Amino acid sequence: MGLLERCQELFKTASLYEVLGINKEANEAEIRRSYYKVSLKVHPDRAPDDPLATEKFQVLGKLYAVLSDKEQRAIYDEQGLVDEESDVLNQDCCWEDYWRLLFPKITVQDILDFEKQYKGSEEERKDLLQLYTQHQGDMDAILASALCSSQDDEPRLGDIIRAAIKSKDVEEFPAFAQESDKKKRARRKRADRERQEAEEMQKELGLGQEDESLMMMIKQRHASREQNFNSFLSGLEAKYSKKGGKPSKRGKK
Repeated sequence: MGLLERCQELFKTASLYEVLGINKEANEAEIRRSYYKVSLKVHPDRAPDDPLATEKFQVLGKLYAVLSDKEQRAIYDEQGLVDEESDVLNQDCCWEDYWRLLFPKITVQDILDFEKQYKGSEEERKDLLQLYTQHQGDMDAILASALCSSQDDEPRLGDIIRAAIKSKDVEEFPAFAQESDKKKRARRKRADRERQEAEEMQKELGLGQEDESLMMMIKQRHASREQNFNSFLSGLEAKYSKKGGKPSKRGKK
């Protein structure tokens, strides 16, 4: 039975995108995040009461392997078909090892240590001023992209920018210097809403404060950090996981 047929049988839809709850225009980060969320729900270790959990988990692994491969995704998008003979699917693969390679277990303390080292560093200042220039002083865009920051960091980041303007390291953009109080209040309200959504997702996935899930920790602490999500993840994966990103082969018995 092919991948699409298995999706229909196990998830009640033959659409790879619908299985992950995303649309066809989803980018790589959205696909990756959705795969994590859905696969975590059916992970054999987390779904002991689901007799089909292992099968669902394996099918999700194959589904993600297809959508994360540019060539295979193009074929599926254009023809609605999956090349079952492709190297992506036609191998004896341990999907648990593949999942663990993509989402290595990193402790909450690892994340906190990274943040502690990054915040207040010259690297953070450099990144912040680059974002300030790139977005021409738009604090909405800057805070949505700044790594390891939340709405609570806005006063501190603003001070860094103002000091850089004073020292003429960057120019003063009207969007920053003349930002209205109304826009600041709207940003705070939006941040509060995102925090609430992250907490609801945590409850939905059954994760506690001590959970070691890297992806959930980043989602919970940096709900709107779309631009730097992948770079942060890649840096930690490089430190904690082995090289390579393709499904690993397991010797046939």
